[in-house]
Amino acid sequence: MKKVKVRLRPIVSKLNLPTVLKTTILPGESFESLFIATQVGEIFYIENGVVRTFLDIRPRILKLGISEGGYDERGLLGLAFHPQFYYNGLFYLHYSAAGTQGPGALPNSESARQGHGALPEHFKPNPCDPSTLNLKWINRETQYDHIDTVEEWILQSNDQPQKRRTLLNLRRPFFNHNGVNSLNFSPETGKLVLTTGDGGSGYDPFNLSQDDLEIAGKIIEIDVSKNTYINNPPIVTRFNEIPITIQETLTVMAKGVRNIPGISFQRFYNQYMKYAGNVGQHLVESIFSFGHYKPIPVTQLIQASLMNSEPDEGFINFGWRGWEGAFPTPIMSDCTNNPNLDEKTIAYYNEAVALSGSRLQPLTSYFHQDTRPDKFAGTALTGVQPYMGNRIPGLTGTVVFTDFARKESQSQVRGALAFTSVRPDGKQNDFSVIQTDYEFGSQSAYYVSLGTNMNQTRLYLGVYGSMKVTDFNQGTVFEIVP
Repeated sequence: MKKVKVRLRPIVSKLNLPTVLKTTILPGESFESLFIATQVGEIFYIENGVVRTFLDIRPRILKLGISEGGYDERGLLGLAFHPQFYYNGLFYLHYSAAGTQGPGALPNSESARQGHGALPEHFKPNPCDPSTLNLKWINRETQYDHIDTVEEWILQSNDQPQKRRTLLNLRRPFFNHNGVNSLNFSPETGKLVLTTGDGGSGYDPFNLSQDDLEIAGKIIEIDVSKNTYINNPPIVTRFNEIPITIQETLTVMAKGVRNIPGISFQRFYNQYMKYAGNVGQHLVESIFSFGHYKPIPVTQLIQASLMNSEPDEGFINFGWRGWEGAFPTPIMSDCTNNPNLDEKTIAYYNEAVALSGSRLQPLTSYFHQDTRPDKFAGTALTGVQPYMGNRIPGLTGTVVFTDFARKESQSQVRGALAFTSVRPDGKQNDFSVIQTDYEFGSQSAYYVSLGTNMNQTRLYLGVYGSMKVTDFNQGTVFEIVP
């Protein structure tokens, strides 16, 4: 693939972790403003070069960074503007709610029965021990990590945002894999799309992502045009725990999700290509694309479960936890006689076999170890966006993606920027690294988010100087320019 070089033009600096980057047109304006949502709960917008506060919900956000030495995957994770925002002022938030910290998920396993407490945050299955392969999440009402909420807000005529209603309250088993940039509107259906992540720990210990009734590990469409008349819905983990009127607003687009940094849509004539990246476990990061899909109403999923039958085929399956991208999910361990080599064992062989024919193949993948020239070794996918502009000709019509921190040894951490494209024959494609000119100096630069403007002709990159949410004001937002 061709080589592309770009410049990073700083727009605003000294922000907290910039998790969502989007533009919209404010009511009464004639131009787009860039909105920046930070993980700690601030939403800023930039108007004529001036940074203004749109909303500050920090008091509503769970206390972050306590249990993992400052690192956290909770907080303000999603911001989406209604397609008619200019006229109706509606926008949507997804965040981890203050005061909901729990002890963590408790499995139905021997260790739990012996009183060892919650499952370790970084669980690892043992293919030789069936008891580690079939864990169940029990006592969910008390054994959970936190509660995520999805809300509808309105920008009132006095320019003051106000909450209107809660759409979902989700109980989450662990602190991680809650999605990021998790709310986006589909231009195809007009529905709000929520990407939830598998609930966390490692290796999806309760296999929530493949269970049709579990909310975790899915891509869900919410019809926000329907009024459910329930302003404070119950806290749930499964679709069949949701009141009927809310069930009727939900359809499932995909399952088998580990953790997705949002979903994006690229228009080709009268149809849309959908893109979603699945964050990997140990081996590979994967970018998926799909055109046609058949979303399944949640009411139909529940009915099929009651009848012990399979729902009509149609929604997308990303393959997790049996598959990590294009590979059966492995357990990696060091080789005892050679520290430079790894031993890879299939974690869930039977699940990999069962999903081998029904899962979606990735568009492209990049690896945590890669010695090829002009490639990089990554850690975690943080954004996937199509670019439809022509200011950077080498990227026109491609799919751009970001990685949190490339692994090549150097004095300071640097994220990675790369691109790929959909091949006419539909086969998997390779990717190319995008060269950048910006000198970060002695400062680390984790690439934490990627965004576009409304017609996808501009690209924005969120960078942070630390991987800890408790290290404040180390964020910069750049525009990616020729």
